[in-house]
Amino acid sequence: MGKVHGAIDERIAKFINRQVVFFVATAPLSADAHVNVSPRGLPGTFAVLDEKTFAWLDVTGSGSETIAHLRENGRITVMFCAFDGPPNIVRLHGKGRVVSRYDPDFDSFAAHFEDKPGTRAVIVVDVTRVSDSCGWGVPLMTFEGHRELLGPYFSRKGAQGSAEYRVAKNRVSIDGLAAYDFDPMETGKA
Repeated sequence: MGKVHGAIDERIAKFINRQVVFFVATAPLSADAHVNVSPRGLPGTFAVLDEKTFAWLDVTGSGSETIAHLRENGRITVMFCAFDGPPNIVRLHGKGRVVSRYDPDFDSFAAHFEDKPGTRAVIVVDVTRVSDSCGWGVPLMTFEGHRELLGPYFSRKGAQGSAEYRVAKNRVSIDGLAAYDFDPMETGKA
């Protein structure tokens, strides 16, 4: 039923590009800390960059678990499920890295995506394992549309307000790991 692939081939890339939501799983090294699973799916914010690289535009949110875990150990799994059409599940395992909006190579990565208010980083996954499986247990569901809430919220905040939000809400993970712990906007140097 399941199959491991050597890379993100054309068929898998097409499947990924058709999806409207995916899930990201990360975990800290401590056995006492929390595993995190986050949904992602803003339109125009994720892409297969090549057969061994997947990335998404990371928009400021209420937490920063993914960033904290990637900074600590880099381990990540990205999962796509077919909620319509033929059943399928694709998992991309790899090492993730955070390219902050203040990093020199941010613009080259961000150019792959639509510009979104509140963007804090691009998450780049160097894919080490690609697998797919049947997905027979995943329900059929109908997509109604994207929620138009996050963009307007951060548009209203503007660049300075978005930076202040990151400083207030994204500094550390729920387990106290360093996350988005420095924002040059707060120093006036961005």
